[in-house]
Amino acid sequence: MTGYDPDSVKCVVWDLDGTLWDDIAVETPTDELPLPRPEMLAAIDALAARGVLSSIASRSAPTVLDRLAAGRPEVRERFLAPQVSWQDKSESLRRIAKDLGIAVEALVLVDDSPYERAEVEALLPGVRTLAPEDVPALLAAFEGREVTPESRERVRRYRTEETRRAEGERFSGSREEFLRWCDMRLTIGAATPDEIPRALELAARTHRLNSSGLTPDRLRELAASEGHTLYTARMADRFGSYGVIGAALVDRTDPAAWSVPLLALSCRVAGRGAAAAFLFRLMRRAGEAGAGTFRVILRPTDANLEMRILLRQAGLRRADDTPGPDAAVLVRSLHGDLPEPPPYLHVTEQDHREDAEA
Repeated sequence: MTGYDPDSVKCVVWDLDGTLWDDIAVETPTDELPLPRPEMLAAIDALAARGVLSSIASRSAPTVLDRLAAGRPEVRERFLAPQVSWQDKSESLRRIAKDLGIAVEALVLVDDSPYERAEVEALLPGVRTLAPEDVPALLAAFEGREVTPESRERVRRYRTEETRRAEGERFSGSREEFLRWCDMRLTIGAATPDEIPRALELAARTHRLNSSGLTPDRLRELAASEGHTLYTARMADRFGSYGVIGAALVDRTDPAAWSVPLLALSCRVAGRGAAAAFLFRLMRRAGEAGAGTFRVILRPTDANLEMRILLRQAGLRRADDTPGPDAAVLVRSLHGDLPEPPPYLHVTEQDHREDAEA
């Protein structure tokens, strides 16, 4: 794991035979599965405590997963979006990433088979693969990293997300009707001290919905400087709380033109209107504070196409002045009608002293 950034790891995918346990499950003489290796279960639990998910990719009979759920539910519940079938490991990883709503590059595969690791490395070159004996080094890469309350709750929230997805598949109405039925609520306000670590985490770990890739250190520095406000967005629905799902740094040093050096949202809320609602309410708040223009710093990447589309849909267009060759300033006027959040999302704002001082 030398030189590897643990902030990029969102899910560790575990092989079963020879990795999670010693024997081959389909060759056991009874329906009882092999005993999991205690050190592997301990590693899975240690990763979960740091907000890293675990899943399964095993080339085996699909009934093995049913046997795991029936015979060892305390083991089965550790894994999200598991894939047990005879398909290639690379295809299993693609499905896991899709089900979890994360980039496939955010996965790490632990597998005892050099062949399986090579197949994944060849077809998914952005995925890191490890042998079981590399797991202690994987854990060591996370030592000393700050663990936020959001991180500790991440596994539970992804389990709740599985419930949401299942309810959505059973829902008989349209997608918008389902989202309205979910009773989604977004609360926007200046970050409280206990929310700042989560905002820094969003800056480091989000890619699809991240405007600039501002580093956590730079974000902390700017947020503490005069004329800057760090905003957060919390979300909840009938299934429970998502926690803090968005962060935006607003530069108000020019009262006539609010600038956003960073807009970052969790991929867990992609497709639900939260990113648009957060951005639109910041624009409205800027207009109410007397600003005439609204600017966003954008650093285009292969991963943040979704963010770029959102900014364009919000009416932001490239300005003449740019901060560097790899970045652009997007700007729009705040005069006239401003876009509104989706009607199925209830948005509330909290009053804060920083706005009054602006």
